[in-house]
Amino acid sequence: MTVAELPPLGRFIHPALFYGTDEQYLDGLVPFITEGLERTQPVAVAVPGGRLRLLREALGDAAHEVTLIDMEVAGRNPGRIIPTVLRRFADRHDGVHVRIIGEPIWAGRSTTEYPACAQHEALINLAFAGRDVTIVCPYDTSTLGQRALADALATHPLVWEGSRREDSDRYDPRGVIDHYNQPLPVVADAAEVEVGSSADVRTARTFATTHAHRLGLPAGRMADLQLITGELVANSLRHGGGSCRLRLWRDQDHLVCTVEDEGHLTDPLAGRRPPVPQQFGGRGLLLINQLADLVRIHTTRHGTTVHALLALSS
Repeated sequence: MTVAELPPLGRFIHPALFYGTDEQYLDGLVPFITEGLERTQPVAVAVPGGRLRLLREALGDAAHEVTLIDMEVAGRNPGRIIPTVLRRFADRHDGVHVRIIGEPIWAGRSTTEYPACAQHEALINLAFAGRDVTIVCPYDTSTLGQRALADALATHPLVWEGSRREDSDRYDPRGVIDHYNQPLPVVADAAEVEVGSSADVRTARTFATTHAHRLGLPAGRMADLQLITGELVANSLRHGGGSCRLRLWRDQDHLVCTVEDEGHLTDPLAGRRPPVPQQFGGRGLLLINQLADLVRIHTTRHGTTVHALLALSS
């Protein structure tokens, strides 16, 4: 896109930017940022800390005109990126075209995190359909595996690489969402309890904190776990058939808290929409995404399991 090419109003533009060096990174992104500033378009950059420093230095004084966000902090849980990074910025600038750079996938992402990252990239297309927004998502071809690069072609309708600007012939965001609709394996010694009524929510919280202490969750995260457990159980009792199963176990450096029920989650953006004024209810999954370090959801016609992970290091 050149300075002379203004995107039509109401058009959402979502390219994957492939780069292999710092020079290619800057060549692809600095002009995108400065062109936006020249047009007085709001610009936000949400990328990992090292990349953020690189762009800040390259922009010089212009960096003060850009909203800079460390994606390793704000987007640690991919489930919170749409409501609290992308939508929060775009919604503040209604009526003008907004430019955002978002890099949620980097080489340090774990194999447990990655499916949620890929689904996030696919869901951006649904969350911003019809909006006056361009969201460019950089992918490091020198460090990311073939799976991530192939998924990028499926989650982005456009591909930018060097001077090349092309439509992706593999665009299939629904396929990516379905492919990574996978449960986490349950360990044999997981603590579990059946919850059958709203009166049991307090008991479920006590059960969760008791076993979380045994599994090594820092005391400072116990309040988060209590809120997560309460919201998960309450949502399941309300929408999942009247009962649910709560499980906790340790997965390397995370505590895993899951609630399984017989409900079927049909809204792929559940928990990823910012609340609207005077909204009553519907904030449970949104709150869980804000508190947890990772959320994975597995849903079928026969039931839904929500996995909330909390880091065991304080």
